[in-house]
Amino acid sequence: MKEPQIKDAGLIATDGGASSAPKKQSQQPLEVNGVKHIVAIASGKGGVGKSTVSSNLAVAMAMRGLKVGLLDADVYGPSQPRMLGVSGRPSSPDGQTILPLRNHGVTLMSLGLMMPDDEALIWRGPMLMGALQQMLSQVQWGQLDVLFVDLPPGTGDVQMTLSQKVSVTGAIIVSTPQDIALLDARKGIDMFNRMQVPLLGLIENMASFVCDGCQKVHHPFGHGGAKAEAEKQGMPFLGEIPLDLDIRIASDGGVPMVVSKPSSPQAKAFLDIADTVIASGVLK
Repeated sequence: MKEPQIKDAGLIATDGGASSAPKKQSQQPLEVNGVKHIVAIASGKGGVGKSTVSSNLAVAMAMRGLKVGLLDADVYGPSQPRMLGVSGRPSSPDGQTILPLRNHGVTLMSLGLMMPDDEALIWRGPMLMGALQQMLSQVQWGQLDVLFVDLPPGTGDVQMTLSQKVSVTGAIIVSTPQDIALLDARKGIDMFNRMQVPLLGLIENMASFVCDGCQKVHHPFGHGGAKAEAEKQGMPFLGEIPLDLDIRIASDGGVPMVVSKPSSPQAKAFLDIADTVIASGVLK
C-alpha cells in the first residue's frame, strides 16, 4: 500500500473579489461519489464545542441506521481522530485513492491522520482549498447517506470552497447562548445565506449544567439565546446540549457520549437532535 499525499499548493485558484461578496459558483459541482448528502457543521467562533457536537451527531446518526461519514475539515485544529478514537495513517492502493478509517459506525477522514499530533499546519488559502478538494474527491467514502463536514470556526477559505465547489445539502450552526458567540454565529449564518446554502438549524451548546452539590440547574453563558436567534433568523432550532464533564471525558477518551453512556440525559440530547434532523426529511 502506498501512502496518500496531500498536495501542498495550487490546486484551486482564488476567486477575485470573493471576499467582499461571495456567491455560489455556477460551474458543475465537485462530484463526491456515493455520497447522498453533505452537511456542513459550522460555528462563528472557536471554543463553542462544534467538533464535540459533530462527532456525537455523526455517531448518533449511525446509531439510527444511517450510513455516515465525517470529514474533519477543521484543518488548523483537527480533533476528530482523538474524539472518535481513531489512529493510524490512511493508506492508498494506487497513490491516488485514499482509504479512510472507521470507528463507532462512522467513516472518518482528517488531516490529523496525515501529520504528527504536535506539528502545526502552516498553509495558505490555495493549499487548504486543494487539500479539501482532495479529501472530498479522492477519499473512497463508499455509499453514504450523509457526510458531515466539521468546518473550522469563522467564515474563511475552507467554508467558501465547500459552499462554492460542492453541492451542500445544508449547514448546521453551533453556538453557545453567550452574546459574543451569537454575534459571530450571525456572521456564519449570513455567509451561508450569501452562498445559497440552506440552513438546517441552530444548536445551543453548553446550555446549562447541574451542580453536583445542590442539584440546581445553572446557565453560566446565559440561556435561550440560540433559540431566540434561530427564531429571529427564521431557521429551525435543533435543541440544547448541556455543559457536562462526562461529555468532555468521553470526547478526550475517543468514545463519544452517545456510545459511552447512551442512556444518559447528555446522550439523549444528541440523539434527540439527530432524530429532529432525520424527521425534517432533508436527508431523504
